[in-house]
Amino acid sequence: MPHAPLEITAIPAFSDNYIWLITAGGEACAVVDPGDHQPVLEALERRGLELRYILLTHHHADHVGGMAGLLRHASPEVFGPHDRRIAAVTRRVAEGEVVALPALGARFEVLEVPGHTATHIAFHGEGALFCGDTLFSVGCGRLFEGTPEQMQDSLDKLAALPPETRVYCAHEYTRSNCEFALAVEPGNPDLQRVAHWVRAQRSAGRITLPGTLATELSANPFLRTRQPAVVAAAREREPGAAPGASTLGVIRAWKDGF
Repeated sequence: MPHAPLEITAIPAFSDNYIWLITAGGEACAVVDPGDHQPVLEALERRGLELRYILLTHHHADHVGGMAGLLRHASPEVFGPHDRRIAAVTRRVAEGEVVALPALGARFEVLEVPGHTATHIAFHGEGALFCGDTLFSVGCGRLFEGTPEQMQDSLDKLAALPPETRVYCAHEYTRSNCEFALAVEPGNPDLQRVAHWVRAQRSAGRITLPGTLATELSANPFLRTRQPAVVAAAREREPGAAPGASTLGVIRAWKDGF
C-alpha cells in the first residue's frame, strides 16, 4: 500500500529547540532529536500516533535528553552516530549508510558532518535535510569539538545537496543569525530580503523553518566563506584570513561574541 507524502512538523521544546515529527498519513511516526520527552508524548497522544523510529544527530542533552522518557512508553528503532555517549541507539550509522523507515515509506542517507561535535551526523532524503546543529538557518553551530576545517568540509558536503532541499535544523536562531549575517555581508540583497521576512515571521510568532538550501547558499555567510565580501569581512578582523576554512574560523569566533 503506497504511503502518503511525508508530513514534517515542529514540536517546540525548551526555549528555542524544535523536535521534528515525521508522519505519512498513518499512525506510525518518527521523531528527530527529542531533547525532551513530554512535548513528544503530548503530540503523540493528541494525534493518535505510534512512535516507531527516532533519529539522533549528536549527543548533546537538548537533542537526546528525552530518550529515557520516550523509551518508557515505546520501543522504537533508534538511529544515531557511532558515539558511546548516546546509550539508547539500536543501530549506529555512518557516512553513506541508508536509514530505511518502512512504516513511513521513507529512506534517508547518512552524512557525517563533524564540527559542532566530533561525531555529528545528518539525515538527507525525501527532499529534506535533518542537520541538527551543524547548519542553521543563516548560521552554523558552535565548534565545541571540531575545527574550522572540519566544519568547512561538513558545510561543503551539505551545500552540494540539491538546492530545493528543505533544511530542518534544530533551533529557532534565524533572527539573531540574520542580525549577525548582516554585520558580515550588509550589501547582500538576498540576505536583506531573508532578514526582512524573518523579522515579520517572528514578530507574528511564526516559525522560520524549514528554509531551503538555495536560500542558505544565497544568505548564510557560513556557506559563503569563499565569497569576496565574506572573506573581506573576515580580513578586517584577521588580515591573514584566506577563503574557506580560515574565513569560517574567523567569522565563527566573531559570532561567538556577537
